[in-house]
Amino acid sequence: MKNWLLTGLLFMIVSTAFSQGKITGTITDGVASLPGANVAIKGSSAATSTDFDGKFTIDATTSTGEIVISYLGYENQTIKFAVSNGATTNLGKIVLVSNSNELSEIVVKSGVVDIAKDRKTPVAVSTIKAAEIQEKLGSQEFPEILKSTPSVYASKAGGGYGDSRISIRGFDQKNIAVMVNGVPINDMENSAVFWSNWAGISDVTSAMQVQRGLGASKLAISSVGGTINIVTRSSDMKEGGSVGSSFGNDNYLKAQASYSTGLMKNGLSASVLFSRTAGDGYVDGTKFEGYNYFMAFGYKINDKHSLEFTFTGAPQWHNQRTTSPLLSDYLKFGSNGTDPNIKYNSDWGYRNGEEATLKTNYYHKPVMSLNWDYAINETTKLSTVLYGSWGRGGGTTSTGGIKGQNPYTVPTATAPNNLRDSNGLINFDLIQAYNSGQVTSIGQRQSVNRTVNGNVVAEYQNTSSSAGNTAGLSQIASVNSHNWYGGVINLDKKLTDNLTWDIGVEGRMYKGIHFQNLIDLYGATNYKNTLDVNNNPGYFSTTYEARPSGNPFVGTDYQDRINYWNDSEVNYYGAFTQFEYTVGKLTAFLQGAVSQQGYKRIDHFKYPANSALSETEFKNIAGGDVKAGANYNINDQHNVFVNAGYYSKQPFFNAVYPNNASVINDNLTNEKVKAVELGYGFRSGIFNANLNAYYTQWNDRFTPGTDTDQANNPGGYYTFQGVNETHTGVELDVTAKVLTKLKLNGMISIGDYKYDGNATSNRFDAANNPFPGGTAQTLYLDGVKVGNNAQTTMAIGAAYEILDGLNVDANLNYSEKLFGNIDVSKFAAANNKGALELPGFATTDAGVSYKWRLAPKLGALNFRLNVNNVFDKVFINESFTNIFASDNIPTTGTQVPGSNGTYASKGQLYKGLATDNKVYFGFGRTWNFSLRYDF
Repeated sequence: MKNWLLTGLLFMIVSTAFSQGKITGTITDGVASLPGANVAIKGSSAATSTDFDGKFTIDATTSTGEIVISYLGYENQTIKFAVSNGATTNLGKIVLVSNSNELSEIVVKSGVVDIAKDRKTPVAVSTIKAAEIQEKLGSQEFPEILKSTPSVYASKAGGGYGDSRISIRGFDQKNIAVMVNGVPINDMENSAVFWSNWAGISDVTSAMQVQRGLGASKLAISSVGGTINIVTRSSDMKEGGSVGSSFGNDNYLKAQASYSTGLMKNGLSASVLFSRTAGDGYVDGTKFEGYNYFMAFGYKINDKHSLEFTFTGAPQWHNQRTTSPLLSDYLKFGSNGTDPNIKYNSDWGYRNGEEATLKTNYYHKPVMSLNWDYAINETTKLSTVLYGSWGRGGGTTSTGGIKGQNPYTVPTATAPNNLRDSNGLINFDLIQAYNSGQVTSIGQRQSVNRTVNGNVVAEYQNTSSSAGNTAGLSQIASVNSHNWYGGVINLDKKLTDNLTWDIGVEGRMYKGIHFQNLIDLYGATNYKNTLDVNNNPGYFSTTYEARPSGNPFVGTDYQDRINYWNDSEVNYYGAFTQFEYTVGKLTAFLQGAVSQQGYKRIDHFKYPANSALSETEFKNIAGGDVKAGANYNINDQHNVFVNAGYYSKQPFFNAVYPNNASVINDNLTNEKVKAVELGYGFRSGIFNANLNAYYTQWNDRFTPGTDTDQANNPGGYYTFQGVNETHTGVELDVTAKVLTKLKLNGMISIGDYKYDGNATSNRFDAANNPFPGGTAQTLYLDGVKVGNNAQTTMAIGAAYEILDGLNVDANLNYSEKLFGNIDVSKFAAANNKGALELPGFATTDAGVSYKWRLAPKLGALNFRLNVNNVFDKVFINESFTNIFASDNIPTTGTQVPGSNGTYASKGQLYKGLATDNKVYFGFGRTWNFSLRYDF
C-alpha cells in the first residue's frame, strides 16, 4: 500500500511547460477577493487557482488567447489576453457576477484575523474554502475535512455527535489554537475544544486555514502544534439565499435555510442561517439532535467606519460512547468470535423497551461579537472585536452501585456483571426494579434495596463505603457552565513602503461553574448527599433534563448541587506587536507577545465558608512568546522560508490547583516550547508543491495521575514532572491539473514524536500533602513514542469533471505508526516495552456532485452524494491501554504470577493486539445525500 501511494505521488510530480509569458490578476466579487477561484487558459492544460487574496499567476504558452475564470456560485467569465515572450501581463481586478448565494462568497477582512498569505507568510499552511466543505464534509465531523492535510490525524473518538478530535504534528487539540474570526475559543481552564459545541460551524464557514507549527497569529495563544483559523460568513454577502436538506445512514437528517440582504444603499446588511440535524448515530445508542443559528448585522457607516454584529450558537444533545470497551467485548458481541461488532457501546441499554443511556452530553454555547474597523487614514487602520460567550450544559454519568457492582465492574468467570444482559447492554429494568424497592433477582440471589424513613435512597458512591456500593444506582450530571468576555484591539500602521507595524492588546475574563446535579433516580425516591461541609447533608429528589435550554442566557442558580460545587476564575491580559518588512522578493517578520494569566478557585462544598481555602486569591503567572521568520521568492515558481519561535506557556488550571483542591502546586512552572521550520514551495500552471521540515521541543509538561493504591484512597494522586517531548518530521503536499478536467492531489507526512528524557513521579494524598513514604520515583520515558497520533500519514486523490456541472472525486487516506495512549505511571522500570503500536489502515472516500443551473435569475440546484470508507474497512483508530501480546495474562487470588500464560500463547489476540486493550474502532461505510437550492 505504501509503495503504491509513493509511486502515485511521484507520478504526479511532472515537469512544467516552457512559457511564452505570464498572466496575473486579482479575482473579486466587487466587494472582497475570492480565494480558490479556478483560472485556466482555454484550449490548454494550464490552470491554477487564486490565493487567499484572490491573486493568481499563470503561464501562457501562446502570445494570445483566452483565460476562463470559474468559481462556485458565480458566472464563468472569459477574458482575452496578449503577452510578449518572457513578459508578464497584468489583467488587473476581475469582477465575477454572482449567480447564487454560496457560503464561500465573502471572507471577513477584519484586521484581528491573522491569515497566512501564499508565498509571503513564512509558515506551513493549507486553506480549505467553503465550497469544498459544503461538498465533501457531508455527515462527517467538522475536523475530518482536514484528514488529507499533512501531519493531521482526525479521529471520531467514541463516535458520538461532535465527539471527534484532531491532532497536528503529534499535538492534541488542547495544544492547537482554534480561532473563529480571530477570537480564540479553546477553553480557558484546560484549552479543550469540544466540537459538539461548534457542530454548526461548518454551515457558516467562509474559509478555513490550518497553519501548522507556531503559526502566524500575533496573540500569545497555545499554538504548539498549529492554528486552525475559521473565518465565518459576513453580513454583506450578495443578496440571495439557499434552502437544502440532506439524509444518510442511521436516520441522519439535516435541514438548512439561509438568506442575505446584501449591502444595501443605506449601508446596512444582514445575513441569517438556521439548521437542524438529528439521527440515530453510527455507533449503537448514540442518538443526537442539534440546531444551529447564525445572525450577522452590518453597518457601513462611511468609507472609514464599518460595524458588524454577529450572534451564533448550536444547542445540542447527544448520547455518547465515552467508555472504551475491551477488544474482547467487541469480539464477544460480534460474529464468529473473529469479526468485531465495531458499533458496540457499553454505555447504553433498554428501559421499558426504549433506548436509554448513562452517558449524554448536552450543551449550548452562544457567542456574540461586535467588530469595528476604522480606517484612520491611508496608512493606519484600527480593528477591534469585543465578544462574549455563555456556555451552559454538561455530561451525565452514573454513581452508586448494587450489591457491590456497577455497570462497569469488570466481570470474571466466577463473578459475572449482573447489571448487564447477554448482549452486553446495561439492564436498566433491573436497576429500576432494585432502586424502587422491589424484590429483584440479582445473580442467584433475591435482593431488595434498603429504605430510610420509608424512602428508598440511592447514595453517592464512595469506594470506602459498603453502603455506597449497595444503595442503588443513580444518573447524575457534571455541569460545566461558564461566562466568558473578551476583546482584541489591533492597530496596523504602514511606517514606510516596506515596513508595517502592528501593536495591540487582548483581554479575557472567564468564570467556570462546576457542580453535579441529579438526572434520574431510576425509581428511588431520594439521593443522599454527604459531601457539603457547609450545609447539613441532605436528601435530594429534584431531577433535571439532560437537554440544553433554548435560552442563550439561561442561568443554573436554581438547580440543586450535589457531591461538589466549585467555581474557577481565569483572567488573561496580553499585549503583542509585530514588524513586517517587505522588499522585492523578501518578506520578513518579528513578533512578540507578553501575557499574564490569573487563576482563582472558589469551593462551596469542600471547605468551611469564609475559610482561606474556600476562596483563594488570584495566582498570577506571566508568559509570552517571540517568533521570527522570512520568506524569499526565488522567482515566480520557487520560494523558500524559515521560521522559529519560543513560547513560555502558562499551565492549565488543574496544574495550578491539582486534584480539585484549593492548594497551589509547589512545583509550578511554565511549559516551554521551542520550534524551527524550513519550507520550500513550487508553483506553476499545472503543478503545485510544498515541502516542509520541522522540529518542536515541548518541555516541562504537567501530567497528573490517579493513585490506585487503597492505602492512599480515596483521592490520592501522582504528579509527573519533567515530562518532555520532541516532535520532528517532514511534509509534502502536491496538486496537479494533468488534464483540463482532471485534478490530482496528494500528500505524505513522516513524523517522529517521542518523549525526550526521563521524568519524575511524586505522590500526594487527597489534601495535596506528600503521601507518607512516597518518595520521588524515576519514570523511564526516554524514546517512548507519543500515543494516539498517526506519525505517518499519506493521501492521494483525484477529481474529474465528466460534464459541465457533473463532477466525481475520490480520496485515499493511509495512516500508520499509530501508538496507543500510555499511562506514564506504568514506566517505572527501565526495561519497559514502550508504546503499543496499532495496525496501519487505509480508507477511501468518494463522491459525485451535480450543479443544475436553472433559467437566468432562478438560481441553481446542487446535488451531492458522499460515501465514506467505501470498502467498509475495519480499523482501530485509538487505544487507551498499553498491553502487549507478550504480556502475562493477569492472575487472581492465589494463582502464581504468569501461570495463565501470555496473550499470544493463549491466542487472545486480534490482529496481533492483546484483547484486554481498550480501544475505539473507526466507522465502517457511511453515506450522505444532499440537495440544495440556491437563489
